[in-house]
Amino acid sequence: QVQLVESGGGTVQPGGSLRLSCAASGLTLDYSVWGWFRQAPGKEREGVACIVASSGGSTYYADSVKGRFTISRDSAKNTVYLQMNSLKPEDTAIYYCTSDPRLSNWAKGSPKFWGQGTQVTVSS
Repeated sequence: QVQLVESGGGTVQPGGSLRLSCAASGLTLDYSVWGWFRQAPGKEREGVACIVASSGGSTYYADSVKGRFTISRDSAKNTVYLQMNSLKPEDTAIYYCTSDPRLSNWAKGSPKFWGQGTQVTVSS
């Protein structure tokens, strides 16, 4: 049984930082695409960042977070991270950890596996 469990969300002031974690069970990080989506009220779901294990860990970032967010993985801990710096109010959303064997599925917004989500709120 596959489980993705996110943690690390919370409330932070603009300009602050948070690190989200995604602990995976039932899947290995070495053979899949791993990434984060976010969903804000009234907005479309957005793919924020992904890391492609099968291509040596190449990464993708949405333009809205490029230069501020960093995705990484720790295979020994079977955990994926999203380091979020210089947070803005518009980063407020529920963040979901996701995975799929195919990059094409992730890219079209339909990864097979989803976590339960963790709330990130950026507010002064």
